[in-house]
Amino acid sequence: MRAFTLVELLAVIAIVGILIALLLPAVQAARGAARRSQCTNNLRQVGLAVTQFHETFTLYPPGRIDYRYNDEPSRICGGFEPTWPAYVLPFVEEQAAADRWRLLDDYSLHSPEARAYAPAVFACPERGANGGSTNELRVVSVPCGCGGGEPQGYRPTGATAHYAGNHGDGSPGKQADGYAGNDDSAFFWGGNGTGVLITVRARCAGLWPVYPVALHDTVRGAQITDGLSKTALVGEMHTPEDDEGVVPDHGPMYDGKFLPSSLRLGGVGVPIAKGPADPAAPTLFDDHAHYGFGSRHPGVCHFALADGSVQGLDVDTDETVLGRLCHRADGELATN
Repeated sequence: MRAFTLVELLAVIAIVGILIALLLPAVQAARGAARRSQCTNNLRQVGLAVTQFHETFTLYPPGRIDYRYNDEPSRICGGFEPTWPAYVLPFVEEQAAADRWRLLDDYSLHSPEARAYAPAVFACPERGANGGSTNELRVVSVPCGCGGGEPQGYRPTGATAHYAGNHGDGSPGKQADGYAGNDDSAFFWGGNGTGVLITVRARCAGLWPVYPVALHDTVRGAQITDGLSKTALVGEMHTPEDDEGVVPDHGPMYDGKFLPSSLRLGGVGVPIAKGPADPAAPTLFDDHAHYGFGSRHPGVCHFALADGSVQGLDVDTDETVLGRLCHRADGELATN
């Protein structure tokens, strides 16, 4: 039996290298498909949890709580309370985590264990595990229903999510730019959202401090007149890679102070981001707080619909079509 010559050995190595190079894209594609499948499964579970909440309480959970400046005094309170993910924890088999939350108390008054707990179901595997917000004391100026434009910050950190509730298509005020902090017509104030998991107002009690004791403006199934299969509940949120876990672009998912941390919009002026580095993805103010949907899956962004299904939309989906999917009752059906 003769041995391999050096030339023959090099030829074999070259052939093996070529085969590996040919197989590697297929392996990567298979892994990407598996991550996408797991992502849609997680998103489906979150969407079903929101649906089960509605079936139990005959209303959808509030996206967050905030008031309108010129409203009656009995409505002017809130703005810091836990967001919709805290409400649906029992419906994703996280009752122990749910028990840590007092849903009408300030987010900052809750334990570090409650704030930092990140259920895996809120994470897209294409992005890795959902972590925590990295900026304990970042100060930002915001005119978007997060305090009226004065410096904000000094909020405790907490777990982040890769999915956001559908706040609507942005009407009646599609952009924060040009809206004063006390303009009650803008989309971010209580009761103005056209989606399903919207900012709601509260019924208030007390003289000083005034505090929420019940919810007002929550959405019910009968208000989704465009049809459950044509209305988004939850979708993948756009976050630039450099802003993962950074307030307010991607802050704590349970903190109602900053709308973009748990809620997003889609429609004319707010398209689906074409990737984490999309320079055209709109922001609310000062190049911070991306507030649209977006994905790490190439070319597609997934949404859980109100009928329990999950739909993947092309990132080039027409903004008008996207707005119809995000508006619960505009009389227009989302069709490609």
